Amino acid sequence: MSEQIKPTDSEVEILSILWEHGPASVRDVHDILSRKKDAGYTTTLKLMQIMLQKGLLERDETNRSHVYKAAVNKEQTQKQILKRIIDQVYNGSAAQLVMQALGKHETTSDELEQIKAYLEKIENKH
Repeated sequence: MSEQIKPTDSEVEILSILWEHGPASVRDVHDILSRKKDAGYTTTLKLMQIMLQKGLLERDETNRSHVYKAAVNKEQTQKQILKRIIDQVYNGSAAQLVMQALGKHETTSDELEQIKAYLEKIENKH
């Protein structure tokens, strides 16, 4: 994904649905989206059309009902969004982000073990 393409919060919600459920029609995306928030069908349609123009989605027009899929990689998009948050909100400090997240989030012992293992892996590289 180009550094110029910065999905909005609403676009990330749609991308998340497509990453989780795979290719889907606007109706399918709208039905899933409307379980979480009040969104009109035409709003979902317009947003997905904009996302298509921005290169965030691809559209298969072979069937009567067009099917959309994410045109951007989930992990790459997450990294880009996280970098933007770290730069804009935490003045470039990943440590501040991690401490804030761990301090405000209920972390399971399994998650803590994964974090410890990851930190050890990073330390062993240096």
